[in-house]
Amino acid sequence: MGLAAGLLVAGPVPASLAAQAPGPLPEPKVHPIQVTGPTTERLNLIIMGDGYQADQQSLFFADVDRNLAVMWATEPFRTYRDYINVYAVELASIDYGVRCDPDGRVRNPDGTVRDTGEREGPIDAKNTALRMIYQDGCRDPLSRGTVYGGAPVNCQSFAAYYPPGVNPCETGNQAYNRIMDTYVAPVLGIPRTSQNVQSLAIFNTFTYGGIGGTNATTSGGSPQGPLISLHELGHSLGTLADEYPYSSRDVVRNCYTGNEPGSFHHTTYSDEQKMIADQHKWFRWLGEESLSGGTIGLHEGGGSYPCGQRRPSEHSMMRWIGFDLDQIGRENMVARITGMRNAGQMNVRQTPLGTVARDEVLWVETGQPRYHELKVTWRVGGPDGTVLETHNSRSLDLGTLNLPAGTVVHVEVRDPVGPDGTDWVRNPSTNNTASDSGYNGPRFVQTRQWVLGEETTTPSAPAAEITSATIATQPVAGDEVVFVETNHPTDRVLDVDWSLDGKAVPNPYNSRTLDLGALRLTPGTHKLVATVTDPAAPGVSDRAEWTVDNALPTAPRTLSTPLTTLPGAIEHPVYFDGWDMRLDPRDDQTGYDEKRYVVGQLRLDNDGWFNYFGFPEQPMPESPFQFRHSGTSVKALTYGNLGTGGLSRATFEQTLPDDHPSGGFVPGFGTHLVEHRAIDPAGNIGAAQSYRATVLPGSSPTCTTTLTGRQTRVVVEQGVTCLTNAQVNGSVTVRAGASLVVKDSSINGNLVSAGAQAVQMFGSSLNGAAQITGTTRDVTIAGTTFNGALAFSGNTQVSANERYSRLAGAYGPLFVGNRFNGSLSCSGNSAPVTDFGAPNKVNGSKSGDCAKL
Repeated sequence: MGLAAGLLVAGPVPASLAAQAPGPLPEPKVHPIQVTGPTTERLNLIIMGDGYQADQQSLFFADVDRNLAVMWATEPFRTYRDYINVYAVELASIDYGVRCDPDGRVRNPDGTVRDTGEREGPIDAKNTALRMIYQDGCRDPLSRGTVYGGAPVNCQSFAAYYPPGVNPCETGNQAYNRIMDTYVAPVLGIPRTSQNVQSLAIFNTFTYGGIGGTNATTSGGSPQGPLISLHELGHSLGTLADEYPYSSRDVVRNCYTGNEPGSFHHTTYSDEQKMIADQHKWFRWLGEESLSGGTIGLHEGGGSYPCGQRRPSEHSMMRWIGFDLDQIGRENMVARITGMRNAGQMNVRQTPLGTVARDEVLWVETGQPRYHELKVTWRVGGPDGTVLETHNSRSLDLGTLNLPAGTVVHVEVRDPVGPDGTDWVRNPSTNNTASDSGYNGPRFVQTRQWVLGEETTTPSAPAAEITSATIATQPVAGDEVVFVETNHPTDRVLDVDWSLDGKAVPNPYNSRTLDLGALRLTPGTHKLVATVTDPAAPGVSDRAEWTVDNALPTAPRTLSTPLTTLPGAIEHPVYFDGWDMRLDPRDDQTGYDEKRYVVGQLRLDNDGWFNYFGFPEQPMPESPFQFRHSGTSVKALTYGNLGTGGLSRATFEQTLPDDHPSGGFVPGFGTHLVEHRAIDPAGNIGAAQSYRATVLPGSSPTCTTTLTGRQTRVVVEQGVTCLTNAQVNGSVTVRAGASLVVKDSSINGNLVSAGAQAVQMFGSSLNGAAQITGTTRDVTIAGTTFNGALAFSGNTQVSANERYSRLAGAYGPLFVGNRFNGSLSCSGNSAPVTDFGAPNKVNGSKSGDCAKL
């Protein structure tokens, strides 16, 4: 693509062009990012920049790349990418940023408006190309809806920045219409009002925000900006409604009590069996594992209500950005893409309809999903006639069939998205409405037919031309279905030969498609060539070349320092309260002209893949994602939640009464499985890596004495003694009221603790016997090996989290991932010892409360 090259001006620049001598702004420029076919036969996404000054355009194109990378990594956009054209419109603004940005940041010397922490506050006098404004953002710190606003303040004074005839006081909508009509529509060749035109305005701020609609908006600099884009396209393209539980983030509404919602993915039904019996809404998907985590069912809350309306999945893109669409959302979105939004028809080109010569070659041209082929079925005798074995060919040579005049030849082109195919659309309807587009309808099935005449065809002149093909401006994925379309002689079928790395690939049926996944390519980069020749003139040919990227991306992790790491096949750190994880998604980038964004994803406890973006309100890409037992609240939303309800929540949901339909939140102490992976710009999904993390309630007391290295007998009389990387060649005694914290140390003697306040041991070893009795606050032992007998009695574990203890049950002293090689006896503790999902290994005898370990 190379679009961003050379656009950033080096060195410090003024904060506003308005501070310079007035002069015309650079003219808008339209850059084709991806053109896969005629604009009349594609969805057309127009991405515009607002609040990017003339020297910030490389920042705009980086934001475009990041948005598209996430989009192409998300189904169904990943599979149907070639059904969409994308154009970026380079617009220079007088000022940087957005009007009434509640968190307005100051521009950095390098041109970025990101996350330095320096704020200028909400300013209502910003003058930007599309007049973007946070609705009520000058008063509401939680404002997030960003729209095309009115004329800027003192707009007449900026007339010199605009070409003659342009009104400097135009509104945002007027500016949008002018730019689309003057610059974009001539490139597209269709009006801006065409129903298959979708715009996305990316505005230059770090603050979260955006809106849906045909003219959607999103924050360019926000860590979640591309996720906002997908959510808003869910509205404007997918006709999906919001599933989150609030109208204002920090306000708890009463439960919904109205009639059945009009949305196809909200309901007042509360009984799955009744929904199935009534064949209502998403009944076909009930009980399935959701693409966005959990099980598809009737989940409380949605449509901006915390209860009363129910949604299909615990969390999906329309509830919490970051997750994928669930099956119900994907089913509808696929129909909107293949049917070109409201056109309601899957695009198919064909031999001109009517009467054809009885020896002519009939043909159809179809769209091409990236990871499966459409099914083409030819029949003689009409739609119920005899099926011809053509091996899915898009051409039919009538000359080989010797059919009589008057014969009807029928072809069906089907996208096999139904239950017997890729199982993405279970609705069998033949309709094509926004909420009732089935796999038997025209968005997924098209038919054509011809009548054979008496005449014979006139041979076409020699020619061989590739008229359409999988885009070759960047590498294709290692499991992609690559295609070519050719010119169509009336009397013969052109030959297509495929070669990979200079070696011929068998093509016995002269197919125009090649399934790379079926070839099981070796890892790395390959060269693919398609050569088209005219059998009537072997010297006449055309060719297309692609780089095949079969090098899988990775997402290496960096975790915060744990209390200890438990042994096992996969990494298993232990933490108090939670941990941080930073991912570094990477790809070899072979075949690209410039560095491209690589998408990272994570999945918690098999509960749906979530797009990694660092962390809200934190620097990109340096900030890690924060996992906490109850998440972290940022502007009334909770992120990184390990408790019930998944990674994201409205913060108020965690404090709803226990008997509220959406209440009963339980913090996420325990052992969790985390997977992480990357998706590269070609669409390759890397192998997932994984680890376990155990999160414990509590904390370590602050050390008053720290001992390291070699020690003899240790007596803890008072305060908190910490043994850190110590080797004690004698006994350790803890007196009443004192505390001991042992980390990465060894004790070659006995341990006796009576009436201590806290005893904690992490990643250590004890080679003598141990007696721990009467502890008054906390016993936490993790990843430690005991080679002698351990007697453990009368200890009290004070709850470190009242909500967890109340709803999940009282927990006793914490024994987590330890090895006991001697006898183990437990009695009289405040509650049975608890392992929080990290089992202990007991090789000796065990009795009392510990018998169940």
